[in-house]
Amino acid sequence: MTEAPRATPLLSRRHWMGIAAGGVATFAAVFAYRRFGRGSVAEAVLVTLHTRKDCPCCHKWATHLEANGFRVQTMIMPDVMPVKQRLGVPAELHSCHTAEMEGYVVEGHVPANLMTRFLTERSNERGLAVPGMPGGSPGMESDAKVPYDVLAFRADGTTRVYAHV
Repeated sequence: MTEAPRATPLLSRRHWMGIAAGGVATFAAVFAYRRFGRGSVAEAVLVTLHTRKDCPCCHKWATHLEANGFRVQTMIMPDVMPVKQRLGVPAELHSCHTAEMEGYVVEGHVPANLMTRFLTERSNERGLAVPGMPGGSPGMESDAKVPYDVLAFRADGTTRVYAHV
């Protein structure tokens, strides 16, 4: 008796792995699109900026955020200190403006790309801060650029260097 011919698989194991990987990539892309819109984290995020009317660098920072895809709602107020206190911004981190985004706090002239990175990491920290008004930071471009740290801070006031710019 002769042995029956062996069936040849329609697709090899390598092809099946490629199909599975493609499915995972498609799922991730759809999830990102639904979560963040058009693939960009910033395009889906509303930043509420608390500032004074007479602070041009704050408004320049808002323009920087908008140029990087964030939507900005500016809240003009005579004194930003009550907002800083309500949001738990430690005094040593204070700057000229305070912002809120997706449950996080942003104090001062934090670059948009670092805000985007922080959002994608979904940190358990309270927010990001650039204390003072360092020259060359977003909104302060007319001043000479100086190196500065962007700090991540927790609700208990502890900080760590998030990025050195």
